[in-house]
Amino acid sequence: MQTLTAKDLTLGYGEDIIIDDLNIAIPKGEITVLIGGNGCGKSTLLRSLARLLKPKGGDVVLDGEDIAKLGTKEVAKKLSILPQSPVTPEGLTVTELVKQGRHPYRGFLKQWSKDDENAVNKALESTNMVELKDRAVDSLSGGQRQRAWVAMTLAQETDTILLDEPTTYLDMTHQIDVLDLLFELNEKDGRTVVMVLHDLNLACRYAHHVVAIKDKKVYAQGKPEEIVNCNLVHDVFEMKCDVTFDPMFGTPMCIPHGKGRCIFANRGQELTKQSV
Repeated sequence: MQTLTAKDLTLGYGEDIIIDDLNIAIPKGEITVLIGGNGCGKSTLLRSLARLLKPKGGDVVLDGEDIAKLGTKEVAKKLSILPQSPVTPEGLTVTELVKQGRHPYRGFLKQWSKDDENAVNKALESTNMVELKDRAVDSLSGGQRQRAWVAMTLAQETDTILLDEPTTYLDMTHQIDVLDLLFELNEKDGRTVVMVLHDLNLACRYAHHVVAIKDKKVYAQGKPEEIVNCNLVHDVFEMKCDVTFDPMFGTPMCIPHGKGRCIFANRGQELTKQSV
């Protein structure tokens, strides 16, 4: 079953065509990751799926309906998006930020309701942000700040969440922290997650479905173990590599060819590779 589809989609800015006659199907209840080289149109495609960019041609269909014909609040109750590196107003607390996710349910005269309060509390709990709810967002670490933004999208109570490079500028620990959170949300609540990631190995580890973009179109889409191989990496990223299996998860793992060097330590007559 599919929740989001794009049919013959053409996107661009001015005269520049970024995506041309693209077709894509996002599986419902799964994690889909968009991959591809810099400037290939991943973020542009994500913005169009969220109806933030009007297509030059083709259609985006959300739950069987043309997204262009749906009302803004109707779309916002079905689909939420977390852009890349969102900016938080100075001094805004975590709770105040998360409450912004309830905007689609708020009328001009509608009072703050028990449903609103429950949604905010559940979002804070799901992201482990309860203890930080009164802290200013701009005082948090990068990983905590990203969790606060994810909490805001959860408070929106949509079945589908789009995220544009949610691990950007995060160190390795916080990257895994955020991706584990999204994985848990998918596992527990069955939410459809669509995100752009640059790290191919993390994409393979967390995605049920991968979409590779190349030359303004879909180069390949499917399960990571079915489509990620040396040919795909060479064609999409213009990089030579070996593809093996992640020893912990069994997912494809890319080992780039390059000029880096292994560090070895002499131990008597032995040559032993250093490990941590």
